[in-house]
Amino acid sequence: VLATLVASAAAFAPSPTFGVRTNTALNFEYGEYDGELWDNEAKKIVYEKWDPNQPRTTRNFNPFETFKGNSPDASGIYPGENRYKDPVRGDVSFQQMMDERKEAEERKANPKPGDVPGAPGCKN
Repeated sequence: VLATLVASAAAFAPSPTFGVRTNTALNFEYGEYDGELWDNEAKKIVYEKWDPNQPRTTRNFNPFETFKGNSPDASGIYPGENRYKDPVRGDVSFQQMMDERKEAEERKANPKPGDVPGAPGCKN
């Protein structure tokens, strides 16, 4: 009888971890230029580090790849996706836009090895 009383009383005693906080948030690593100027120069640096043969992450993505007509933020996240942050953008002149267009055409004509649709480092 005594064992039954002790066992039933233990059911109502606080657990050893009562009041101890545990971290339930998932750790999320934002991109290298999160909160910094996300201009063409920053995108070119991220592009140089991008490996299309490795899985796509916030630190391994093609900053020039579009998805549903949108460009990614500094972490490779597109508008409408969780954790998208509007990037810090600099001023751009018409001449800069024309220069960037030439660079984009060169990138498209000479893609990185492994930059094919369905590659692990690609969104599309």
